Amino acid sequence: MDKKARLSVYLEPAIMRALADYAARRGQSRSLIAEAAVASFVSPDSDERREAATAKRLDGIGRHLQRLERDLGISVEMLAIFIRFWLASTPQLPGAAQAASRAKAGERYDSFLEALGRRLAKGPKVLQEIGEDVASRPANSESKPVQS
Repeated sequence: MDKKARLSVYLEPAIMRALADYAARRGQSRSLIAEAAVASFVSPDSDERREAATAKRLDGIGRHLQRLERDLGISVEMLAIFIRFWLASTPQLPGAAQAASRAKAGERYDSFLEALGRRLAKGPKVLQEIGEDVASRPANSESKPVQS
């Protein structure tokens, strides 16, 4: 077996501290950790490992974006159905009652914003509840669609 060759290098103090801390956590010598780092750096397959790690991260980001798109789609559809239902079921007020109704609407809107703030602060989110409701529903039960 060949004897290892000696190499002296100069490291920035911060890098030296990081090397010493890492070696202490692993219970290994600084020399062994530095040797492994250099071997990894000059290894011909290091590029493939970096590429695989990058691909794995990008796949995770892609899945996250798909979930965001799905959640946004659910939110938009939920809002659209609610607005259609509300418009179809709410009659137009006579002119005399509209001013009082606008004042009451302002109060109700402020209450809505407060409730929304509380809900967002502690959860669960509506999208989580939708997933739980759909999962707990028996397969043979059909819900009636809202007529618009």
